Amino acid sequence: MNVAVILVAAGSGVRLGAGMPKAFAPLCGEPLLAHALRGVFGCGQVGHVIIVAPDFHVDQCRAAVRLLDGHRQAEVVPGGVDRSASVEAGLAALRHEDRIVLVHDVARALAPPDLFDRVIRAVRAGHPAVVPGLPVTDTVKVVDAQGRVLATPDRESLRGIQTPQGFLREVLQHAHAGGGSATDDAGLVERAGGHVRVITGDARALKITSPLDLLVATALLQDGQHAG
Repeated sequence: MNVAVILVAAGSGVRLGAGMPKAFAPLCGEPLLAHALRGVFGCGQVGHVIIVAPDFHVDQCRAAVRLLDGHRQAEVVPGGVDRSASVEAGLAALRHEDRIVLVHDVARALAPPDLFDRVIRAVRAGHPAVVPGLPVTDTVKVVDAQGRVLATPDRESLRGIQTPQGFLREVLQHAHAGGGSATDDAGLVERAGGHVRVITGDARALKITSPLDLLVATALLQDGQHAG
C-alpha cells in the first residue's frame, strides 16, 4: 500500500509572532517547513508528499522543497479557510495508489523519521487510524465557563496527541465527508464511529506555537547536532 503524507503548512503563525506564515518562521537559520520536510523525506516508506501551503505562498513552498533536496519531490496545493479544509485540499490531491495517508502539521517540525515509520507500521498491522501520544504530566481540570472545576480526570488515562497521524485512506475520507471540525483528524474519525489506536509518541514532535516553543525547539536541535 503506497503511503502519502499531507503536510499541513497553511497556518498564519500569529501566535508565533514571526510576522509571516508559520511554515516560513526561522528555526536555526531555516524555515520550519524545511525541518518538517526532513522528517517526512527521511522515512523511506513515504511515496507521495503533499504540502498544503498558505494562500499566496505556493511558489515559496515549492522553492523550499527544491533547496532542501533536489532528489525528492513534493506536490504543493493551496490551503483552505481552516485546518479541516486544508486537509481536504490535500485529500483531493491524492493519487489512485495512495492507500495509507498520514496527516502531519508543520508546527511539529522536529518529528523524526522513526515516528513516521512507527505510525505507518501500526496502520499496516491492521489499525485503521493511528495517532502518536505521550502521557500527560500535568494535573488536568475540566472547568465551566465561569472557571469552576467540574472534574479532575485521572491523568493515567490521558495522552497528549501529536502528529503525524496515520489512516487508511477510506477511513480518513469518510471522516471528512461527515463535515464538522475537530482539533485533529482523529477526532473526526472518532465522531464518525471509528476506532483510533494510540502509540508512543516522541518528545521531539512538540508543537511549535509560541516564541518559547521556538526556544525549546532550538535547544533540541542544538543538542542533536552536538550528539551527532
